[in-house]
Amino acid sequence: MRTLRSLTLTALIATTAFVKSGPAWISIEYPVNPYDSASRGAFLLVHAFHHGTPVSYPVSGTAEGLVDGARRTVSLEFKNTSRPGVYALNKQWSTNGTWTLVIRVSQGSGEADIATAIVELSPAGQVASVNVPTKMDRGWVIPTPVSMVDIDAGLRARAARVASR
Repeated sequence: MRTLRSLTLTALIATTAFVKSGPAWISIEYPVNPYDSASRGAFLLVHAFHHGTPVSYPVSGTAEGLVDGARRTVSLEFKNTSRPGVYALNKQWSTNGTWTLVIRVSQGSGEADIATAIVELSPAGQVASVNVPTKMDRGWVIPTPVSMVDIDAGLRARAARVASR
């Protein structure tokens, strides 16, 4: 019996170490399936993964905007859906202005434990692009930290391009 407990404990420790190794991943689903009652009305869905497995990691984010030349930040709230690791985001920012959504999935407290999706919105309010900044590390694609300075610079450049049209 003691050997069985020891093997079970060893397997549990090995499984926990495996789950913690490697970064989280994030993907964005847009447009949302209007026939899924759990996500009906959502602007987009956020998928959280550990490697290829959907996981219920914490999701957070902000809508970063320029409205009439003034900088705006809106904290975003996400809702659970009926699927593990899938979160619904309803529109919580103004229709006016230029907006970028900065959405993070975190599996821990360090920068290496965060995957960030940068979602740029078109002047019409639709998703124009999604980018998850990454680097290659020993043959693996690893999410990299995102600077709010870079987000702000990209937002201002996009707003200037829209204004010049």
